[in-house]
Amino acid sequence: MLTKPLGRLRLGVNIDHVATIRNARGGAAPDPVRAAKVAEAAGADGITAHLREDRRHIVDADIEAIIEAISIPLNFEMAATEEMQKIALRHRPHAVCIVPERREERTTEGGLEVAREENRLAHFIAPLREAGCRVSIFIAADRRQIEAAARIGAPVIELHTGAYCDYHAEGRFEERDAELARLRDMAAFGHSLGLEVHAGHGLTYETAAEVSVFPEVMELNIGHFLIGEAIFSGLDSAIRRMRDVMDRARREAFGAGAA
Repeated sequence: MLTKPLGRLRLGVNIDHVATIRNARGGAAPDPVRAAKVAEAAGADGITAHLREDRRHIVDADIEAIIEAISIPLNFEMAATEEMQKIALRHRPHAVCIVPERREERTTEGGLEVAREENRLAHFIAPLREAGCRVSIFIAADRRQIEAAARIGAPVIELHTGAYCDYHAEGRFEERDAELARLRDMAAFGHSLGLEVHAGHGLTYETAAEVSVFPEVMELNIGHFLIGEAIFSGLDSAIRRMRDVMDRARREAFGAGAA
């Protein structure tokens, strides 16, 4: 069993909802590219952007501009479609995260169903890996899905923390604690299969602190909460506070050198 974390816990900042606000009125403000640069200066280790089929927030021009503007990695979230594969292969971002996508959903609901689509997804991610992209699969904390992700050759999994965060927000503490334990166990299980483990969806300062102490988790991807906090404290301040929350949680759990 691990007694120390595998490495420094990275923070990926999702800037989708800066574009959501921009698109609500049209025009150019607020600019997600500017948000990406602020995030980089505030200590983000990467930028996450989800190019949806309906382009409801991030649009194609944003992806091009973000890649040109930042020196930290871009994590390109995308559905497993031919259109998105072509875009990813054209830009060759540092990382590609395959997520489920339904047009009618408000945000990504649940993890990708890998076990039922192993053959298709294995063929889908192969050219992305050959192009040098770090491929991750966004999945529920479920043993069957983690095993399938390993079988298709995905080097990284991102565990969906949405249910845990929802239970916490709703005060359903027994269910929250059970989901947190499941996330902890599945992070360890994913690592045991040789996978790099990330986590994200719905994380706040409180919930991110709890997930930060999982020694196998190497990256948290956080967006909507940080953009919401930015309204009150500014984006730079919100990101710096999240970075401090994550680092402090690891230091308290594992010692001074852990963060």
